[in-house]
Amino acid sequence: MASLTLGIHSGYHDACAALYDGYKLVAAVALERLTRRKIDGGRIPVECIDECLTVAGATRKDVGAVVLGRAAFPSRYYTHLSGGRLVEREVRKLIGQEKHKTMEREMVRYARTDSEAMFDAPRFLADFGLPAGIPVRFFNHHLAHALPCLFHTDWNDALLYTADGGGDNVQYSHRVFRDGKLETLYGGDEAFTTPMRIDSLGLAYGYATQALGFKINRHEGKLTGLAALGQPVLADDLARHFRVDDAGHIHSDFASYPDMRRFILAWAEGKKREDVAASVQKVLEDFILESVRKLLARTGVRRLGLSGGVFANVRLNQRLAEELPVDEVFVYPAMSDQGLAAGGVLQYLLERDGLQTWLANRYRFETLYYGRDYGTGIDATFAGDARFTKVSDTPVTAAADLIHAGRIVAIYAKGMEYGPRALGARSIMAAPVDATINQTLNDRLDRSEFMPFAPFVSAENAETVFDLGPVKTYAARFMTITCGVRPGWRERIPATVHVDGTARPQVIERHQNPLYYDVLVAYAERSGIPVLINTSFNVHEEPIINTPAECARALAEKRVDYVVTEQAVWGLAP
Repeated sequence: MASLTLGIHSGYHDACAALYDGYKLVAAVALERLTRRKIDGGRIPVECIDECLTVAGATRKDVGAVVLGRAAFPSRYYTHLSGGRLVEREVRKLIGQEKHKTMEREMVRYARTDSEAMFDAPRFLADFGLPAGIPVRFFNHHLAHALPCLFHTDWNDALLYTADGGGDNVQYSHRVFRDGKLETLYGGDEAFTTPMRIDSLGLAYGYATQALGFKINRHEGKLTGLAALGQPVLADDLARHFRVDDAGHIHSDFASYPDMRRFILAWAEGKKREDVAASVQKVLEDFILESVRKLLARTGVRRLGLSGGVFANVRLNQRLAEELPVDEVFVYPAMSDQGLAAGGVLQYLLERDGLQTWLANRYRFETLYYGRDYGTGIDATFAGDARFTKVSDTPVTAAADLIHAGRIVAIYAKGMEYGPRALGARSIMAAPVDATINQTLNDRLDRSEFMPFAPFVSAENAETVFDLGPVKTYAARFMTITCGVRPGWRERIPATVHVDGTARPQVIERHQNPLYYDVLVAYAERSGIPVLINTSFNVHEEPIINTPAECARALAEKRVDYVVTEQAVWGLAP
């Protein structure tokens, strides 16, 4: 198994690991799913490493290369420290108070770009039981965001655009693929030797999230939902601080990020939260749209790959797809830092093998079931616990009947999903025909959401119900984009339609997940509605469930009425 390459990201949020066998992604897991602490990070995600290897049936001794993000590491691994900083490190080690330091900050501090020369790779490999002498490489944050957008398509040209709160001393990157070449226009390692630009719309959105009393890096989606309920009456006051130059670069006149944060907190104070949300949403959309439009005109390409936390904003993604001259948009499904470990491995493979070999190994995603598949372990968990009873041995028909009768049914099948969306492996299903189900579900899951739940639909019926077209269809497989709901359907599936007439569908095919697909078809046969609700199987402030025990706990707590598996339907015992 020497072909196994392990990617590790130890960022302060969304720490994760991914494992490739050659060019095949075999496992990818975020730390939060294993520790049950939302956006967990700030350390080497040992649990993720071992989970990925377990999925692959491998051990640490089978790893042939390690690729690391420039994130948090114990100070003992840094080789460049000297003088007082070196003395401090040794004293802290002696008293058991060793600090973690980020490679990115260390590179900026010393204006260096040679990560590997600053890191004690032999010690790292020995400490984690990995084979001595294997390659240890570091990846560029934004390149790791961008590369999967190209690798998981079959495009012959593309603009790869990334945007987030920041990474490797930049907040955006622009890369173009054309004529068999991949060129970085902005956002490479050269940024480590230059002052950080104060230009992040992602952080502006995060500060607005804080201004409304929500948590940054966690609750930005609440603003996306609130935005449709307000008016962008405050947008001009924020927009005047940003501009886009002729090359498509976004700039601001804020002197620092604390300065930006102070302004946004004051800007939002005392205002209607819906109007604040609508205003910051408009600023984000307008400036990203202008930036991308200029880059498309400059490069002449027709495909658009998007990644980074900013593109968790599904309404922004819709505008980009519908208002720009592109043939297809693909939003990398693990667009947050949860996707960096996988993207980092793709950077390593590109540098090792060259672009032509790399391109020859590309493939489109079919599913994102890259967590552990517990198989019949879920049924054994229910069968061995007196709190539960088997409702039916015919899971498809029974689940469809229950959903049609207004019950809430979770599905537990296949491996846990990679990325932030539940996509039929750890999902909750319900009928979309009564909008009151939104409040019912939110109450049972302790949530306060401002958007309807997402629908899922078969590929055969997708265009009948939703306005997708070839530009948005691939992105819609992973619920990363909104689209219009066609007239005549908005009234039939009100639980999934937002006030602006849009929805965020998941388009599925049977071979991806037969149980999920067949329940949908069986429900459509009973109701005439080819759509079901899909919301993630978790309660507020907890990650999506992973193990059978977590599933059983949710059923015992009556978060759902039933759970359907590939073997049976389970409910609470009388």
